Order: sequence, then structure tokens, then C-alpha cells
Amino acid sequence: MSEQITILHTNDNHSHFENWPRIRRYLADQRQFQQAAGHTVLTVDLGDAVDRAHPLSEATRGQANVQLLNQVGYDAVTIGNNEGLGLTHAELDQLYTHANFDVVLDNLTDAKSGKQPDWAEPAKLVTTPAGTRILLFAFTAPFTLTYPLNGWTPASVKDRLPQLLAQYAGQYDVLVVMSHLGINVDRWLAKHYPMIDVIIGSHTHHLLVNGEVDHGVLVAAAGKYGEYVGQITLTIDDDHHVSQSRAETVETATLPVMATDAAEISSWQQRGEQLLAQRVIATVPQQLQPHWHHKSELTALGLKAITSYAGTDLGMLNGGLFMRDLPAGDIDLNILHTMLPHAMHVIRVTLTGQELWRLIYEMELVRPFLNKYQIHGMCFRGRVFGVIQYQGVRWQPATHTLLVNDAPVNLKATYQIALLDHDLFIPFFPTLNISGKTDILFEALLRTVVGDYLATQYPIQG
Repeated sequence: MSEQITILHTNDNHSHFENWPRIRRYLADQRQFQQAAGHTVLTVDLGDAVDRAHPLSEATRGQANVQLLNQVGYDAVTIGNNEGLGLTHAELDQLYTHANFDVVLDNLTDAKSGKQPDWAEPAKLVTTPAGTRILLFAFTAPFTLTYPLNGWTPASVKDRLPQLLAQYAGQYDVLVVMSHLGINVDRWLAKHYPMIDVIIGSHTHHLLVNGEVDHGVLVAAAGKYGEYVGQITLTIDDDHHVSQSRAETVETATLPVMATDAAEISSWQQRGEQLLAQRVIATVPQQLQPHWHHKSELTALGLKAITSYAGTDLGMLNGGLFMRDLPAGDIDLNILHTMLPHAMHVIRVTLTGQELWRLIYEMELVRPFLNKYQIHGMCFRGRVFGVIQYQGVRWQPATHTLLVNDAPVNLKATYQIALLDHDLFIPFFPTLNISGKTDILFEALLRTVVGDYLATQYPIQG
């Protein structure tokens, strides 16, 4: 007699709590329904549940997200880059202290000890009442440039998966990979490892409404922001092998709403804002307004903050970063969070004068385009890139001359300029990647850098 296994999956919620009440009910109802039908049910999350763009996630450093995940009773959860890089090493070490679920992750080790973190297991083996052994592997996107800066050493799934397969050979019947690696890697895995039964994907926010079968491997994915919930059905034969597999997704917006949902969602927002507002850091004498499309004193203040932090005279910021004004009076962490919701870090780039000239020329070439260009992804929380504003450099378009601190650039000298890591990842300033020696200053997010600068320049007035 065949056995039925149901896998319910979520991913890339990014603290979109507005969808959580309906997701929570759906998962609970489906688990009860499937178990009543005699199915074994597993519930998993693929990472990026935490996103500090939400004030409650920011204020609790993701602890509130874990409390919400606890409401579901997940069987296994893995991390995304928002947990791994959006939190400090110490914050991630503490994130799952009160979790009622297992964290599964294999390709991240502590940079100092070289060991698997205490909060994660390299794999999880689940045995069904019928005796089928389900093995769960989980991998997160291995950002080799930034993870070491946060005290972690990432490994490629191409290196780790063969080792895990050898380690667990003969110990499982069904192999499920929880992937926070992206659709391209998922398809590569399916092609090269057809012994995998199911790959549940995330990270690139792709939606596979009914999954896809690639080299006999079922590949599933449920989009982003809790807009969909995924469900996988496996039919297991008498030899405990998968004989049939099916994937489907449910659009959260089609699920019923309860009268209490709006108040609950609002309470999470209000609680986060209240916690952040309790921390006053500075008293500012005058209001500074943002201007996305032309230079502003607020962007100039941001430039002073990042150059002070990076120890440079030169800097560049885009005006579209600032999502609200800096009001006069007491400045608290909630004001900073709403003004600069970006998960960005300051970078210090060392260039020759010739390379600096070329970088500024690149910026001037795309200045009109970027002024109103809408950027999506790459941790950008604004609407447009906006105006390019400098500190310490001035471009003279008529002669293509670059002035550094009001003197002509010395093409053979060495200069340092402060920017944001975001500028490395967008394709408009190739000199940064071709010629620049870049130090990513990973200790603080942009809003913290600006807040610390305000605290020194405008101390709290009693």
C-alpha cells in the first residue's frame, strides 16, 4: 500500500507580517487536514524570514520573527542571507535560542573555530510511521565576499553536497534539499544530482506555480514576501521510494481574512516603532528635507557621516536613499530606521588619480539616467537611485576635468573615497570592481553610521 507525504513550505517572507496571520492559519489547517487523511506532514521554511526593514525585526534583531515562526511548529528551517548577513555574528548565534524547531544548515562554519554553529544541524532525518526515512539537507547562498567579514566561512554546495551524500549513504530513502541558493543553482543541482527527490528553492524570489521536473527531480518554489505558500505531495511505494511527486502553490491573498488580522498586523508595526522610539540618540537644531532629484543638505550630512566613518575626505551618495526628512529636535532610532531602511554598509575604495577620474566620469555619464532610475533588489529600499552627490570632488564637464579638494586630480597619486556596498553590485560603475581596492566596513549599517555621526555632532539636550 502506498504512503503519502505532504511537505508545506514557505520562504523569503522578509518580515512581511501583513501576510502572516493567513499563512499561519493555512499551515495549521493543512497539517490537520493532511494528517487526518493519513499523510505524514513536514513543514519547512527556506530562509530570509527575518528582514530588518520591519521595525519589530529591527528592534528585536529577529527575535520577534522567531516567536512568530514558533506559532507554526516548523519541522525544519534554514537561513537566508538576511539572517546570515543582516545580523551580527553574535545576533545570529542568539537568534534561535528560543526556537521550537530545528535549524538545518550545512555550508556555513564559524570562521574562528572552523566548526558548525551550535544553533544548526548539518542535516535532519525524519522517519515516517510507515518506516520511510526522509533526509533533509539545507544550503544558503555562499556570499564569499561578505560572510568572512561577519565571522563566518561559507562553502559551495558543489563542495559540500558530495561529502554529505557520502556521509549519509544508505541512511535515507527520500532526499529533500532545502535551498536558499536561487533558481539557477537549483536547476544545476537537479541536472547533476538526479538522486535528489525534491529541491525546494528560494533566494531569487522565483515562483514555480506547479513546480518543474528536471532530470527526474521535482523543483518547487513559492515566490516571495509570503504571497504564496507551497505544498508538495509525494507518493511512496512499498520499497519506500518516490513513485509520484506533485507541487502546487496557494496564493495567500485568496485565503480567508479574520476580523482580528488587521489589529494583529498593526500591533507588530506599532510595537516595533515604540521600541525603536525609546532610544533617543541626538537633538538636531533644524529640519533637513530629502530631495531625490537634486542636491540637498540631508545628503550632504550623510556624506559627512560616511566619510567620517571611513576616514576619507572624498565621498559619494545618491539622494534617493533618504526616505523621509530628518526633523528638528530629538532623533530616535525609529526616525533613523524610517529614513534609511537600507541593509547597506559603507565601503572605502582606494584608487589612483587616473582611476578616480574614470570612476567620476562613469558617474557623470549615467547621472541623468540614474536620477530617476528605479532600482529593485540588491537591498535597495528606496524608489529611485536619485541624484549623485559628492564630497571633496568636483567635475567640470566642459573640459572633463576632475578637481579633488579644489585642486586638479593628480593622476599618479592615491586617493580614497567612501561609498556604499550597493554601488559595487549595480552595473553602472565598473571601475569599482575593475580597479578599486575595496574595504567593506561591515560593523554597522548605513543608518547606524549616520546615527553615530549625529550623536557626536548634536548630543542629546536634556
